Amino acid sequence: MADERPFHVLMTADCVGGVWTHALELAAALGRLGGRVTLASMGAPLTPAQRAQAAGIPALSLHESTWRLEWMDDPWDDVAAAGHWLQQLEQSLRPDVVHLNQFAFGALRFRAPTLVVAHSCVLSWWRAVRGGSAPASFDRYRRAVAAGLAGAGLVAAPTHAMLASLAENHGLARPGLVLPNGRDPLAYRPAAKQPVVLSAGRLWDEAKNLAALEAVAAELPWPVRVAGATRSPGGGMRETHAVEPLGELSPSALAVQMSQAAIYALPARYEPFGQSALEAALSGCALVLGDIGSLRELWGPAALYVPPDDHGALRDALLRLIAQPSLRDRLARSARARALRFTPARMAHAYRRAYRQLIAHASPPPTPRLEEFSCAS
Repeated sequence: MADERPFHVLMTADCVGGVWTHALELAAALGRLGGRVTLASMGAPLTPAQRAQAAGIPALSLHESTWRLEWMDDPWDDVAAAGHWLQQLEQSLRPDVVHLNQFAFGALRFRAPTLVVAHSCVLSWWRAVRGGSAPASFDRYRRAVAAGLAGAGLVAAPTHAMLASLAENHGLARPGLVLPNGRDPLAYRPAAKQPVVLSAGRLWDEAKNLAALEAVAAELPWPVRVAGATRSPGGGMRETHAVEPLGELSPSALAVQMSQAAIYALPARYEPFGQSALEAALSGCALVLGDIGSLRELWGPAALYVPPDDHGALRDALLRLIAQPSLRDRLARSARARALRFTPARMAHAYRRAYRQLIAHASPPPTPRLEEFSCAS
């Protein structure tokens, strides 16, 4: 894929979490490099707002589905059907690269070379959130992920920590690439700061550790506001206590909240990248983060860190920032300077290099067999 030649990427994205936002940001940035992205959505029906977001990217075409994702309860019939659908799309569209943001589809045979990007996984989530290994009920998931990683032309992750977890949890032995996410700094700008602690994310996900903020909110002189979905894809509801729930906000509405909040708290137990922390840093927030490898890797000395389950440490860190405006301002400036490294342009150039590496080393394309993928038990 020469730099001067337009390129076409078939990319998958789920509509449930941060992968959707990442895929759109990457598609827009690849378009500015002369690329074209066909996005295959799955996981849930697109909302009108998501459909409008996709429509606003000139280099993006969208193919929608609602196939359930590999990490959901008993998804395997849907995963097999989604794989068949993706093979049909690839045969019809003839992209230069197939970019898979889910694991299992790496086991499929495509004409184009494949990149599997690991944004998260159930086994590393379980180890971080519940402790120890996931139970035997996830063995089919284990096999599907292992097959997808083995079948991919190239494997990548947004942090070294997430890439290392693939070796620990799935036995990945070959080298992979670290391809950090990026966000448009023009969409996230500091404004006049208010005495507010903000957090955002899927509030039903134990990894986000909303309970820690609920445990300390009453001891803080500032309000703690949380934005995000409270209903899980399985239908369960997460009630909030002691914090001010903002609900699930549009990206622009969340950007306003971040621009005004003085502190952003993400005491996460598990966060392979932490898109919301990047957005908050661009917005001029001082960061208080869970003391986990991925967040330390990304933010270094530009944040305060707390053990995720040490509520006293979280309270003390927040009280320290509230009481010391000079420290708060210094950390906010440091975080924003670091965040400005994670631009969409740098992300797109890194992905384009990965695509070119794939194409340069690709074997002659096989003839795909649409019936071969069944996520075998």
